[in-house]
Amino acid sequence: MPSRRQFLATAGAALTGETWSRMRRPQQPAATSRFHDLRRDVGYFTGPGGTIGWLATPDGAAVIDTQFPDTAKLCVDGLRNRSARGIEVLINTHHHGDHTAGNATFRPAVRQIVQHEGCARMHRAAAQAAGGDAQKGLADSTFTDSWSTTIGTERIAVSYYGPAHTSGDAVVLFERANVVHLGDLVFNRMPPFVDRPAGASIRSWIAILERIAAAHGDAAFIFGHGKNDVVSGTTKDVIHFKDYLTAVLDYVQKGITAGRSLQEIASLDVLPGFPDHMNIAKTYTSPVPVFTLTHVLTAMYEELTTPQGPAR
Repeated sequence: MPSRRQFLATAGAALTGETWSRMRRPQQPAATSRFHDLRRDVGYFTGPGGTIGWLATPDGAAVIDTQFPDTAKLCVDGLRNRSARGIEVLINTHHHGDHTAGNATFRPAVRQIVQHEGCARMHRAAAQAAGGDAQKGLADSTFTDSWSTTIGTERIAVSYYGPAHTSGDAVVLFERANVVHLGDLVFNRMPPFVDRPAGASIRSWIAILERIAAAHGDAAFIFGHGKNDVVSGTTKDVIHFKDYLTAVLDYVQKGITAGRSLQEIASLDVLPGFPDHMNIAKTYTSPVPVFTLTHVLTAMYEELTTPQGPAR
């Protein structure tokens, strides 16, 4: 049996943004990517990587996140067909590569790129390490708490609620359409990636989801990821994921109080009450499996037992 130190080292590797940026779904060609309409000129674009949100009007377009270069090109071309005025703004929900690797592809087509200041800092560091075209997709504008713009009759309001999936997660609201893009604040019916080196906090994440559900009860939501590619939903789905994280917190806290080891706590196969959040790591290529209950329980254990250092 591995020592606790070896176990933490292996699990901790799964928490790095660099690991996340290298993950791709195998055998999912760009041809499977497509546009989905939601409400009032707002929709989402699916494909490998995090879900792209979009607004396309006669007065211009907006895009939320960019996936990878190949699918980003498909999305750029599709938005040009939907809005002859071009793309006014690109907003990233956070810095992970499956949400920002397509930024450089979008760069010639957008007038500005906007990120939360924490996202921008971590994205800049990752882009500098990667080199090449990655640095072409860095932010032009950053914000601390909120940012907004208007395109045609639609107002886009971007907010930062605090550390959750990372320490730079943005929530994007299309006000008139009443559509909210949550980025990776919701992994719909699947174990999430918890990026502790980037400042993630499951306890804060739970509180943030409660605030979002209370503020946007009748909204349509876009999620960064979802089992079987179900990446849109309602407040019920947001609450369900919040309840899942709460159950993780309760289970790990009880285990620590009972004196159980990390290995014992993280060996759980299915979280009681949440059989729908099964492991899906086998559907992704990654140096280590992170879409697993073991990963989430390990991250929760570390949050409760070790100090959180500054985000990278």
